[in-house]
Amino acid sequence: MSSETDDSRQESFRALLRSLRVWDTELPHFDPESAPADPLPLFQRWLREAAEAGAVEPHTMTLATADAAGLPSVRTVMLHDADERGWHFGTHSTSRKGRELAARPEAALGFYWPAVGRQVRMSGPVTEADAAESRADLARRSPGALAAALVGRQSEVLDSYKELERAFEAAWERALREPDAPVDSWRLYVLRPREIEFFQGDAGRRHVRLAYRRTADGTWTTRLLWP
Repeated sequence: MSSETDDSRQESFRALLRSLRVWDTELPHFDPESAPADPLPLFQRWLREAAEAGAVEPHTMTLATADAAGLPSVRTVMLHDADERGWHFGTHSTSRKGRELAARPEAALGFYWPAVGRQVRMSGPVTEADAAESRADLARRSPGALAAALVGRQSEVLDSYKELERAFEAAWERALREPDAPVDSWRLYVLRPREIEFFQGDAGRRHVRLAYRRTADGTWTTRLLWP
């Protein structure tokens, strides 16, 4: 009986997956011939268009890192900026991703905006901003972000949720009282892409994949990829 129940539950799950629609709406057209020579303006335009199309939290992204042994891990974080230096994000140097970036300063980022059927993914070396820039980055964020940073201890084992509640209550009080409170472990990181791919989905599966690759002199080359 237990096996039949498990089989039924598994089949129900598979049926759910098969029933889910992908891009069952009109998607924007992307002409790769019109793409700029530098990928940054295209990325900024795509993020803005995703926001205008109603994408929820379009500045969230998947960050993939690896530990010293090469074992990967992935999580969702927020984009803090994107400029000529690279794509910026923040975390504690003592967190798992902070420790992994210290051991292997390489990472990959992925953005997905289903409202417009678009993805952007990139990879490259990651550098750590200096203490002053890291403090300025945290100061620009919300009181809630500061409170979370003040709590710290990210990725450590938590004995009970009550302990978390007590820590956050104290951190919120300090964040509101001291909006420029320093957090020594907070770091701003910048990923300088070696390669970036822009993916425009198509309902007929004629997806457009435009890949940028940085050359030795810092300029970019582009090529189309089969979907």
